Amino acid sequence: MLELRFNKQLGQLQLDVDVKLPESGITALFGRSGAGKTSFIQVVSGLTPPDHGKLMLGNRLLCDTREGIHLPPEHRRIGYVFQDARLFPHYRVIGNLRYGCQGKPDDALFDEVIHLLDIAHLLNRYPSALSGGEKQRVAIGRALFSQPEMLLMDEPLASLDLPRKQELMPYLESLAKSVKIPVLYVTHSLDEILRLADHMVVLEQGKVVANGELAEVWSSSVMRPWLSTKEQSAVLQLKVTQHHPVYSLTQLEIAPGVPLWVSRVRRPEGELIRVRIHANDVSLARVKPEQTSIRNVLPAIVDHIEQHQYQTDIVIIRLSIGHSRLTAHITPWALDELQLQVGDSLYAQIKGVSLSQQDLA
Repeated sequence: MLELRFNKQLGQLQLDVDVKLPESGITALFGRSGAGKTSFIQVVSGLTPPDHGKLMLGNRLLCDTREGIHLPPEHRRIGYVFQDARLFPHYRVIGNLRYGCQGKPDDALFDEVIHLLDIAHLLNRYPSALSGGEKQRVAIGRALFSQPEMLLMDEPLASLDLPRKQELMPYLESLAKSVKIPVLYVTHSLDEILRLADHMVVLEQGKVVANGELAEVWSSSVMRPWLSTKEQSAVLQLKVTQHHPVYSLTQLEIAPGVPLWVSRVRRPEGELIRVRIHANDVSLARVKPEQTSIRNVLPAIVDHIEQHQYQTDIVIIRLSIGHSRLTAHITPWALDELQLQVGDSLYAQIKGVSLSQQDLA
């Protein structure tokens, strides 16, 4: 567990943090410009000392202002990848990578990271001969060669144009699946969060306003200002249970004994994949529809009903299907006609399911 409790006065901004984060996987740090995201990870890295606080990485103490303990950055075993790659221009790629080894090269690790980031063909080039995406892959490799116990990534795609972002994203997805250390990933891109993150922290004016698993935070009220009505959705991690023998469909398990059919994915049975279900693609029925073209008609329970904050013609219905949570948008007329109340049983018809690009690969 990564435990971070600290505060830091930064001009007019008071950064006030008290969170516990997973010890592996990617935690996205999200918020408006000026919310304190970069300052957050600079405190964690040791580049900026907190005014007060305590930072623990597993059972290792990084900082405790009461005890006067503040490990310098070079002793924290934390890798840092900046917006710009910051490679040494006078070193070839292999020299930049070896610099991350801190004089203790590990051939097995070297081969593993070279393969993960697909940079073997770049080893003898100078940074000036690399694209922006290639530079970032080398910067990530250099950070991993230091064998860090945590990795910090400060908007690594922000300085890249769209083609270079698309070039680098598959490598970040591979990193997300393979890394066994905590990664704090600063971004203002919702697409990056959906494709990479397992956990999410939302900062607002230096305060943590949401912290939890991606699915939980994504569907919370905190995210509504960031998502248009069309983009309101639920994000779920579901297990592949079978591939249809005839049709190009894959069955996932949305709840015990409850299947969800999606377009065929190239993933083996038993593997987890990420799906996104938009609220506008979920309709509700009191009685199970028969002879319908919609393949997913699922039993659900009404958890919560509320009027949309900005649009009076939309009512938000929160649903549970086992441990999975969905959202549906219906009209006030439909609400009155169905006479829905919290706790009611009904059927959710799901018209469309979006899949993470890495699950379609």
